[in-house]
Amino acid sequence: MRIGLPGFGASVDQIVRQAVRAEADGFTSLWYTSAVLGDPLVAIAIAGRATSEIELGTAVLQTYACHPALQASRAAAVAAALGVPGRFTLGVGPSHQPVVEGGLGLSYDKVGRHTDEYVQIVASLLRGESVSFTGEEFRVRAGPLALVDGGKVPVLVAALAPRLLRVAGQHAAGSIPWMANATAIGQHVAPRIRKAAVEAGRSAPRIVAGLPVAVHDDVDMARSVAAEQFAIYGTLPNYQRILERGGVSGPAEAAIVGSEASVKAQIEAMFEAGATDVWAAPFAVGDDKTASRARTRELLMELARS
Repeated sequence: MRIGLPGFGASVDQIVRQAVRAEADGFTSLWYTSAVLGDPLVAIAIAGRATSEIELGTAVLQTYACHPALQASRAAAVAAALGVPGRFTLGVGPSHQPVVEGGLGLSYDKVGRHTDEYVQIVASLLRGESVSFTGEEFRVRAGPLALVDGGKVPVLVAALAPRLLRVAGQHAAGSIPWMANATAIGQHVAPRIRKAAVEAGRSAPRIVAGLPVAVHDDVDMARSVAAEQFAIYGTLPNYQRILERGGVSGPAEAAIVGSEASVKAQIEAMFEAGATDVWAAPFAVGDDKTASRARTRELLMELARS
């Protein structure tokens, strides 16, 4: 199974240690949020120089915070730092209205159109193409970029809604959803993104699905902890809609929890629903947090090697 983990580390040494260990343990990928080291592209470049095979990607970089031509140029530079085509994957997404309007002071009114145009520009540049684009949100003339050995940099979109799933299927390598459980993947994400890819004459898209995971025998306790740790996702409309698509009321119900056998079955259900990869975000349950994380990691490592 293609099993990845969240990339993390508050220092360069931690970033390197985690990446080296994840690669040695057989995990296929690490996914870095926008908060890691203040810029995940820095963390990925560092981790990439210390490893040789593991895929490193962003989950995700905000579109509104960086012009698409600059974003593509930065991504190409990171791919060059890793030195091997295909090891770096750029995940992008429009974030959320409170972040964009409250934090960046920008309008979120045309988020679908903004993301559609943004992804077209970034994906084209990272395929090594020149771009001459005139849209409602962007007017760009740029490229071609110098890519390592001519290798393309794949782009994934944090697509949850129908329009962005169409955009991901038409223009990108796939989607990297968070909080989409097996039901949401099977009934909403996979059918829409695959249909868009087929209609655009593109190859089958990746669906890199992320969920919190904890191996623990007390399911009620685990869900209680998940409800507290991941509460923010239940307050944001974009996540509320994907949780509803999954038939659950909040992040605690979307989380994958239970015994080894139960968690394994739930992760297998994600793949059966259409996920091509699962990036599992382990969280600790109970008083012995170290032991709790170790138990979850042990199972994930076993699945990654299977």
